[in-house]
Amino acid sequence: EVDWFSLASILFLLMFAPLIVYYFIMSCAQYQCSLADPLLDLLTGNKHLSDIWNSTPTMTYRAAAIYALWVTFQVVLYLFIPDFCHKFLPGYVGGVQEGAVTPAGVVNKYEINGLQAWIITHVLWFANAYCFHFFSPTIIFDNWIPLLWCANILGYAVSTFAMIKGYFFPTNAKDCKFTGNFFYDYMMGIEFNPRIGKWFDFKLFFNGRPGIVAWTLINLSFAAKQQELYGQVTNSMILVNVLQGIYVLDFFWNEAWYLKTIDICHDHFGWYLGWGDCVWLPYLYTLQGLYLVYHPVQLSTAHAVGILILGLLGYYIFRMTNHQKDLFRRTSGNCRIWGKKPEYIECSYISMDGSKYYSKLMTSGFWGWARHFNYTGDLMGSLAYCLACGFKHILPYFYIVYMTILLTHRCLRDEHRCSSKYGKDWKRYTAAVPYRLLPGIF
Repeated sequence: EVDWFSLASILFLLMFAPLIVYYFIMSCAQYQCSLADPLLDLLTGNKHLSDIWNSTPTMTYRAAAIYALWVTFQVVLYLFIPDFCHKFLPGYVGGVQEGAVTPAGVVNKYEINGLQAWIITHVLWFANAYCFHFFSPTIIFDNWIPLLWCANILGYAVSTFAMIKGYFFPTNAKDCKFTGNFFYDYMMGIEFNPRIGKWFDFKLFFNGRPGIVAWTLINLSFAAKQQELYGQVTNSMILVNVLQGIYVLDFFWNEAWYLKTIDICHDHFGWYLGWGDCVWLPYLYTLQGLYLVYHPVQLSTAHAVGILILGLLGYYIFRMTNHQKDLFRRTSGNCRIWGKKPEYIECSYISMDGSKYYSKLMTSGFWGWARHFNYTGDLMGSLAYCLACGFKHILPYFYIVYMTILLTHRCLRDEHRCSSKYGKDWKRYTAAVPYRLLPGIF
């Protein structure tokens, strides 16, 4: 059942999330990244909505061709080039991997080749920039708003197709969820793992490609534009490229691990993931680089080093916390965390078929500090991206505000699910690890 608060939240996002993306991008293009000036112009009558809209670039054939070629290229890399990175990169897990068991008991297989796709894409990008010169490295920035319309078309098209598919030709009917509310089903999705054919998995493709592969290319294009406009790339732009590049590479290096995360294991595929991955992620996760094109910031050495340390420390916490959990799960607790045998609470739960199972919830290492300490590291890295932009505008700080809301909401969603699953055992666990994100605070 869909409660009134969930429905209200969904209607708000469906109506205003596209407008939020447009407002941020328009503010940079027309108001030098000021979020207040467009509103002041409208309130004082200096401009009308039609004036702002008429000043916004429309979709062009060039942008449509670029975007279509980009998505097609990523589909080709995803479907037709089996992973070879796992054959020569020690520690990397690629190739055909199994996902988690779905609610209907299905175990899907995935071709993990995101790192390979990222490498091929970026090798070609740099080859063009330094050798072939088929297009300018500023091509993404130069077509940024026309590409936004293309991304919206794909986002709405794939979300609508996924909903129709869920009703009429689902991949697995037993893994479909119908609430009876059109807006909720459209937003949160009906099918758990919609697929076309054996290998094209909507979740894995749209979560990672084309949005996250594009993330680093977008930042590189912003850096190229800064070089074109000002004759140099500032250290703040380099920091944003490096720190966000580490995050992107981590995602693809651990793509097989990603199959066990909340996006794949619990979320259905709807507008939330379809449109979000096509539009929200590439356009709002890259606001720092966009801002630095309009407002280049050259940081002092001490400021730059401090931000770098914060970003790297956040990444270390994020990665090591997840590593501890993964190691604990793979060995069923027969391992060492910080030189000691890990502590844990054994929980039991009843599955849908009435069978009783047991799980172990770790209460030592980083997981003894807070129940979602990996998110804490993620937030530290997010803050570092924003701090690289200085303090003159609020726009670059949207990312840390958004990530705080998103990850706090994920904490609550995950804990509600675990509380329902484990019951009294979950209360024992939360008593042993009382904090969610910040030890001693929250």
